[in-house]
Amino acid sequence: MTLDTNLALFSEVAQAIVIGLLIFRKIYQKLPLFFSYNIFLVVLTAASFPIQSRYPLPIQQRIFVIGEIVDALFLFCVLVELSMSILSPIRSKLPSWTVFGVAGILAAALGIIWPFAKTPGFAALNDLSQIQVHVDVATSALRIVFFLALAAFSQLLSLSWRDRELQIGTGLGFYALVSLSATLWKMHVGTATLEAVTTYHQLDRVQVGGYVAAMIYWVVCFAQDVPDRRDFTPKMEKMIINMAYAARVSVERSDADKRKKKEEKKNRF
Repeated sequence: MTLDTNLALFSEVAQAIVIGLLIFRKIYQKLPLFFSYNIFLVVLTAASFPIQSRYPLPIQQRIFVIGEIVDALFLFCVLVELSMSILSPIRSKLPSWTVFGVAGILAAALGIIWPFAKTPGFAALNDLSQIQVHVDVATSALRIVFFLALAAFSQLLSLSWRDRELQIGTGLGFYALVSLSATLWKMHVGTATLEAVTTYHQLDRVQVGGYVAAMIYWVVCFAQDVPDRRDFTPKMEKMIINMAYAARVSVERSDADKRKKKEEKKNRF
């Protein structure tokens, strides 16, 4: 078998072991979206083989672009789930709409990243390739930012490297860094010469290798039992709760101002 085939099979085996450990450790109960996302990745990888052998390149590209978009939406939901899991020690004290606030913060971060998520030579790509590269670069950057935020505020959030949330964030961040670096380099190299094509293919292998490395890291982490999440410090707990309610007051005031302006406008006529 070729190296590419071996890498693909090894990634599938590693992913299957990760899914098995998520079930064995009952992590799927706490993080059902992350568990479902891993199953989705297995199905997506397995489906790529018959797609590549049965369909011409234009149809393949359309299918893979759709898969990329679904993957990005799924991953966004996983990041929201991880964020809410991090807040689990004080979840009962937070407003019911906190999940939407977290989603809004992540969406705002993605909105800031989006205009800059373009690689060298982006304009020379066809429309489908532009969508695929843009979505891939933006979501990779979001995962890296998410991981850096977790690592930077881990002490304040009472997170350690033995906590599942930080383990998952580390795996997502590591693969995103490898994938983003390889994508940027591939766009720089191009495919104009035989040497460039060879380098491009090697970078594809680097991306798969980064994915496999992330899976192996999760296998090692999930094979170990972990202690229960530590409570936040009283100071941190108070700060997060105050921030949540301050955001709620701000939203309520904004809604009230909008209603007031509508009524004033209606009364004028």
